[in-house]
Amino acid sequence: MEIRARYFLVGVFVLVVAAGIVGFMYWLYNTGGLGERTTYQVRFDGPVSGLSPGSAVLFNGITVGEVSRLQLSPDNPGEVIATIAIDKRTPVRSDTHVGLTFSGLTGTATVALVGGSPSAPRPTGVNGQPPLLIADSASLTDLTQSGRDVLARLNSILKENANSLRDAIDNIDTFSAALARNSDKVDSILTGLQRLTGGGPQAPENTMYDLSAPATFPPIAKLPAGQLTVPQPTAVIVLDTQRILLQRDGGEVPVFDNVRWADSLPLLIQNRVIEAFENANYPRVGTDSGNVKGDFKLLLDLGQFRIDATPAADVAYTAKVVDAHGRVIGSKSFVAKQPLATTDDAAAAAHALNVAFGAVTTDMVVWTLETMSEAEAQSSASGTSQSGAPAADDGQAPAVKPRGRQRSNPVTAQ
Repeated sequence: MEIRARYFLVGVFVLVVAAGIVGFMYWLYNTGGLGERTTYQVRFDGPVSGLSPGSAVLFNGITVGEVSRLQLSPDNPGEVIATIAIDKRTPVRSDTHVGLTFSGLTGTATVALVGGSPSAPRPTGVNGQPPLLIADSASLTDLTQSGRDVLARLNSILKENANSLRDAIDNIDTFSAALARNSDKVDSILTGLQRLTGGGPQAPENTMYDLSAPATFPPIAKLPAGQLTVPQPTAVIVLDTQRILLQRDGGEVPVFDNVRWADSLPLLIQNRVIEAFENANYPRVGTDSGNVKGDFKLLLDLGQFRIDATPAADVAYTAKVVDAHGRVIGSKSFVAKQPLATTDDAAAAAHALNVAFGAVTTDMVVWTLETMSEAEAQSSASGTSQSGAPAADDGQAPAVKPRGRQRSNPVTAQ
C-alpha cells in the first residue's frame, strides 16, 4: 500500500509539472510576445529622443509589439529608421497615422499607430524590405526637450537683464516701504476710489409691488358676444416707469429708491385690466399682439398714477371703445382717490394706489361691457354685424351711433 501511494504522488507531480509547462508555452507564444509577428520600418524625419530598442508599439492605445532596431538613414542624416515587430493581426493600413508619444516627465517614447481606413490596402515592402511607414513630423516634439529649451532661453534672458532685475527689486523694496509708512493714507485713497466707482457695500435689493385685478363686480345685465382686444395703454414719459411717483412742486418725482412696481405701469395695467375682464366672467379678451383681432378694441390713456399732496393715491385714465371699423362708440374718464396717512411709507403708498386702481378698473370694466352690449344690440336691430357685413340683402350697414365723451365723478375708494 505504501509503494502504491508513492507512485500516486509521483504521478500527480508529473501531471502538475506538465500542465505548468503547457501553460507557460501558451503564455510565451500568445501573451508573452513570441506569437507570429509582422515587421515594419518607420521613418522619422527628425530626432526620436526617448525611443530605444524594446520601446513599446501601440495601436489605438493597445500594446501590439515593440521596437526591435533603431538606425540612421544612410542617405539622409536627418532621418531615423525604426524597425518594429508587431502582432500579425494588427490592422495596419497604408493610411495608418504613425507618431511618437511621450510618457510623463521622464521622456520615455513609444511608437503610436492610429486608425486607418478599412478599405485601404495593407502596406507592402519593396525589394524584399519590410513595408515602410512614414511618421508624422508634427508628432516628434519631445515635451521634455521643449521644456529644457524654454528654460535655457529663460536663463539666457535672466543673465542678460540681471542688473535691470536687481534695480527693479530694489525699487519694489523702496515702494513697499513707502506704502508701509503711509498705509493710513492709502486706505483713505482706496475708500475714495471705491465710492467714486460705485463700489463699497452693495445696495439693498429692490422691493417689488404688484397691482391686483378687481375680482368682484356689480351685476351686468348681458355680456357681449364679441371679442375685445386691449392694447398697451398710452402714457406720458413720466408715467412709463416702475417707480412710485409723488406730486411735488407742480410735477411728479420718483420716490422710494429701492421700491419698484413689478413692471412698467402701462404693461402692468394692461395685464391687470385683461385679468379684470376675465374675473367679470368675460373671457373673450386679450392683447392685440400677433394676429389677434377683435370685434372691439379698448384704448386706455393713463392720466394719473401718483401720490398727490393731499396726501392721497390718485389714479385716472380715459377709456375709449372702438368698433371693428375703427369708430369710437364710447369714451369715458375714470378717476379714483384713496386717502393716505403719510407719504413716507412705501408699502402704504403702494397699497393705496392699488385700491384706487381697483376702483377705477371696476367701473371701467362694467362700462366697457355695457357699451359693447349696446353696440351689438344696435347692430342686431339694424341687421348689421360688428364686422360690417349686412345681415340682410338691403346693402345698408348703418353705423353705430357713438356715445358721447363722458367724465365720471371722482370716486373715493374705500
